[in-house]
Amino acid sequence: MDSKVRIGFVGVGSMGQCAHLKNYVTLADCEVAAIAELRPELAHRVAERYGIPRVYESAEDMLAHERLDGMVAAQQFSRHGQVIAPLYKAGIPILTEKPLASSVQAGELMLAALKAGGSWHMVGYHKRSDPASMVARNTIDELKQSGELGRMRYVRILMPAGDWVAGGFNDLIQTAEKVPATESDPPAHDMDSATYDAYIAFVNYYIHQVNLLRYLLGEPYRMTYAEPSQVVLAVQSQSGVAGIIEMSPYQTTLGWQESALIAFEHGYIKLELPAPLASNQPGRVEVYRDPGKGKPPSTTAPVLPPVHAMRQQAINYVRAIKGEIKPLCEAAEALEDLRVARDYFRLLGR
Repeated sequence: MDSKVRIGFVGVGSMGQCAHLKNYVTLADCEVAAIAELRPELAHRVAERYGIPRVYESAEDMLAHERLDGMVAAQQFSRHGQVIAPLYKAGIPILTEKPLASSVQAGELMLAALKAGGSWHMVGYHKRSDPASMVARNTIDELKQSGELGRMRYVRILMPAGDWVAGGFNDLIQTAEKVPATESDPPAHDMDSATYDAYIAFVNYYIHQVNLLRYLLGEPYRMTYAEPSQVVLAVQSQSGVAGIIEMSPYQTTLGWQESALIAFEHGYIKLELPAPLASNQPGRVEVYRDPGKGKPPSTTAPVLPPVHAMRQQAINYVRAIKGEIKPLCEAAEALEDLRVARDYFRLLGR
């Protein structure tokens, strides 16, 4: 693909604007061709600010009039089955926010529709695109291959609640228009209403870590334990590596303190991630090696470019459309996150 990738946006609310649109409009090999937005004043004001030539009232109208290479649809995940699944018919790659859907059942219906449409759906687990996460994963793969530090034994993710916005909505365009009512996906049929509400809250906040754990392990895993206070969950990977997610054992009012520890027999990788909407700020990665046999231990911490995860995710999505890389997390894998979350609640007895 020699020309610019033409992207259409379906929705330009807070995340549509501040997590996605303002990154895509600055990519040299990308052209944001059009916006589809139910709120006309908002659509025209956003289009004017970002120099987007055309505005439509619906995604269907946009698809009927535009030649697009991809779509970014930042929508509430509770209505992905209603809003996103019909877009698959266009056969165009699509990127959404996480998670794939609001239940395993809704996700399975989406995958069936996606298969019929013949394209692919990249789910926006932006932590995979943080430069520090990418370095960490490459280092993990190298260490597994070389055996330099022995076997991989353990992955721990710490995710305290904190200021995830970090000023990221400071330039948000807002209007007084009400968001038109849209149909939500039906609730999961295997949960009562209280459990379903708790499930929605869990996947809204912690599904990023559920997915990041698989990314760092480099393989599937299964739930093994859910601590009753709901602060800790434990897993075991396909090859027997232990994993832990600590869910807000404390919280912060300022700052963001998400981190991961990836342990091998003779060393480790530490990963620190910034707030999701922090701009021009990558995470940090540190690698400790203690190979023994008379060799001194060493610690390295690469200096990373000032690129934040949401911008790198936009770069990665455009590259995937161009066929240069594979989509970082496709819908089928994202469905596994919903299944892991459901197993977590089963272990809680719900």
